[in-house]
Amino acid sequence: MGVYSSPRERWEAKDFLEELASLARTAGAVVLESVVQFKEKRDPRFYIGKGKIIELAELCQRKEINLVIFNESLSPSQVRNIEEAIGQKVIDRTQLILDIFARRARSKEGKLQVELAQLNYLLPRLGGKGLYLSQLGGGIGTRGPGETKLEFDRRKIKDRIVKIRRQIQRIVIFREQQRKRRESRLIPLASLVGYTNAGKTTLFNLLTDSDAPTSHDLFNTLDPLIRRLRLSDGQLCLLSDTVGFIRKLPPELIAAFRATLEEVRKADLLINVVDISAPNSLEQYKEVIKVLESLSITHCPILNVLNKIDLVPIPLLPVQGKMIDNPIYLSAFTGDGKDTLLRRIAALLSERRVAVTFEIPPADGKLRSLLHREGRVLREVSQVESMLVEAEVPKAIAQKYRKYLVGSEK
Repeated sequence: MGVYSSPRERWEAKDFLEELASLARTAGAVVLESVVQFKEKRDPRFYIGKGKIIELAELCQRKEINLVIFNESLSPSQVRNIEEAIGQKVIDRTQLILDIFARRARSKEGKLQVELAQLNYLLPRLGGKGLYLSQLGGGIGTRGPGETKLEFDRRKIKDRIVKIRRQIQRIVIFREQQRKRRESRLIPLASLVGYTNAGKTTLFNLLTDSDAPTSHDLFNTLDPLIRRLRLSDGQLCLLSDTVGFIRKLPPELIAAFRATLEEVRKADLLINVVDISAPNSLEQYKEVIKVLESLSITHCPILNVLNKIDLVPIPLLPVQGKMIDNPIYLSAFTGDGKDTLLRRIAALLSERRVAVTFEIPPADGKLRSLLHREGRVLREVSQVESMLVEAEVPKAIAQKYRKYLVGSEK
């Protein structure tokens, strides 16, 4: 069920409902009907008009519909009023997305993050004598914390939230330690970002020869994955795959997954994967940029990759991609465009590198190993009491070991 308030929003509202239907199917629902209403002002009691409520009740009875999903966020009183009027369960877009995340969470960290988001969403909705809680059980909109945990009083729920936050904070500290170890080795990090189901994990597997699970379902990846990637010029980097974004991403999820999104915040390069075959690819691209800006992630270069070119006629590709800055056309499924992408990644990360010559004494053999591992050694010359090594290395390495640099390079 969707609502739009001006004629120009009609097509956007229909597009939103198609996406909502995809989300519902991902959660395990069978979509029987989509309804959209033009209404300039939302009804404070039912959100939609009273006449539409009657139509909705008749539609549910006629088609044996037992769940109605609204595209907008509803207040607790609106949910109760609509449920009483139509006689069926009602959830909103936020609860549906939280439900999908609960299904997808695999790691302890992911499960904690989802539970925290669900509890923060449900806490203000625990009113009266548990009318809302009485609806919990099996089915869409009820996964995650579950009935046993949610039948606490408010104080106990708040205690649970505090406990989860402490557990997540410990994970944050552990991740920060891992990150510092990686940074101490001075290996650059590139992060895949993009709209959900844009093909990020398929591209991740293509570039790193991994076998991370892929699916056409939305939000297939929740837990961050990091693998090594050897680029075309020989330099080494790390590649991370992260959770996909979506329009109207619930703020509860953004807050809960902030630790996971730190991998994106700390990246040296963002690779924004766009599904060029999607009818609304430009809107999806803009939404990702908007989410990145909301997270204050604007410090590093972004490489735009237009994925799934195998699903778009070749003459249409320039038309589809004309509004996106300096794109790379690629198919993560067939591998077309892979070499071009690797060259572009190498070129952008090379801007962080410098060509230098080190004079390394025998006592510091570890530096020579570091140059071979983290840089690209161009030439080595043995001397009586030292080794001259010409190499391309990250600027951070050159700065850290500048006492070994030769001549004007210091």
